[in-house]
Amino acid sequence: MTDAQDTAADSTLRTTGGAPPDDGGSSVTGAPNPATGPANDPDTGPEPIPLLEPREGIPPVVADDETLARVIAAFAAGSGPVAVDAERASGYRYGQRAYLVQLRREGAGSALIDPVACPDLSGLGEALSGVEWVLHAATQDLPCLREIGMVPTRLFDTELAGRIAGFPRVGLGAMVESVLGFVLEKGHSAVDWSTRPLPEPWLRYAALDVELLVDLRDALEKELDRQGKLEWAREEFDAIAAAPPAEPRKDPWRRTSGMHKVRRRRQLAVVRELWQTRDRIAQRRDVSPGKVLSDAAIVEAALSLPANVHALAALNGFGHRTGRRQLEQWQAAVDRARELTDAQLPQPGQPVTGPPPPRAWADKDPEAAARLSAARAAVSALAEALNMPQENLITPDTVRRVCWEPPNVVSAESVGAALAGYGARPWQVEQVTPVLVAALSA
Repeated sequence: MTDAQDTAADSTLRTTGGAPPDDGGSSVTGAPNPATGPANDPDTGPEPIPLLEPREGIPPVVADDETLARVIAAFAAGSGPVAVDAERASGYRYGQRAYLVQLRREGAGSALIDPVACPDLSGLGEALSGVEWVLHAATQDLPCLREIGMVPTRLFDTELAGRIAGFPRVGLGAMVESVLGFVLEKGHSAVDWSTRPLPEPWLRYAALDVELLVDLRDALEKELDRQGKLEWAREEFDAIAAAPPAEPRKDPWRRTSGMHKVRRRRQLAVVRELWQTRDRIAQRRDVSPGKVLSDAAIVEAALSLPANVHALAALNGFGHRTGRRQLEQWQAAVDRARELTDAQLPQPGQPVTGPPPPRAWADKDPEAAARLSAARAAVSALAEALNMPQENLITPDTVRRVCWEPPNVVSAESVGAALAGYGARPWQVEQVTPVLVAALSA
């Protein structure tokens, strides 16, 4: 039995109504051997247990300053790591703001906070400063938490921990089942969390998402330690916590789905005008841009360049449900693009920084192409030996950059310095440098 299995077997987790399983604890036989997949096979071990209720029941939603103050005091007085999660309304509302924040900590229990009613949670963030926050896929939730004043100084990412430990499936439900032997109900993950009041089944789901995060963290910490990867994971967690907010995307309209079909500059201008018009409307109405106008409709209009509202109405995405006024505003955007001078039209592609696309290397620099091929093979073999995804061992972009412009003198010192210069963590530099030196020297 692995250390992670010991943690799972020793845990006093609860199932329905806060009552323990019949045997007084988890009946799980353990975490998987990451090299072979889940050990909790129905043919060799107990069936996973459905987790139906939070152990203290569904906490009331915090929606006023007085209750929030009590929650802050309780969590400040708690002990150990704090489990944190946030629910957004992606696909329903504009932007990525949080519509529910869930927390759980030893000594404080669980809390559900409405950040619409309580938009400033900086007091809670300050109370938890220095405490380790446990999140699953932290980079997804940190931006919306930062908006409401919650910024961790230390964190443990259970999804990233699962990747580094070599688990084949790293979604929260899959991890809880394979490591702890419980099944989380995931039926409400894509609902409109801006709904008020939030239905009780949604709140139950939200509370359960943090119910086992600290238990999962403890099991994964032991498994990472057993594999000799714990310090690697800590370096990754520290890098996430220290990372500054992401810069706004340049020309976000270029990410419109289906852009590969749009080749002429005038057509690109139509995409830009329609995208920007849609974005302003979506922001004003606080709805997802896709509910205002689909990407497919934008691309269709760009390819067709309709001359008038009648022609626009005949296109897919601008059918009978689109009112005359709406059609006129979309046609006005098309007309603005049609009226631009050649100098005002967008260029076909964004300025390229760094190496060209690998498919062009064979023609531009055959030696660099050979270096890249050798490096990719070596990194892939190392990742397999370490039992982790290649992209978590070292980013493909870093490998490309080092292969395109290798150090003048290839050595462990020069290659390691190049990797560090591109943002590789010390553990990555230590692991990857020897194989890259060999590939670059071949």
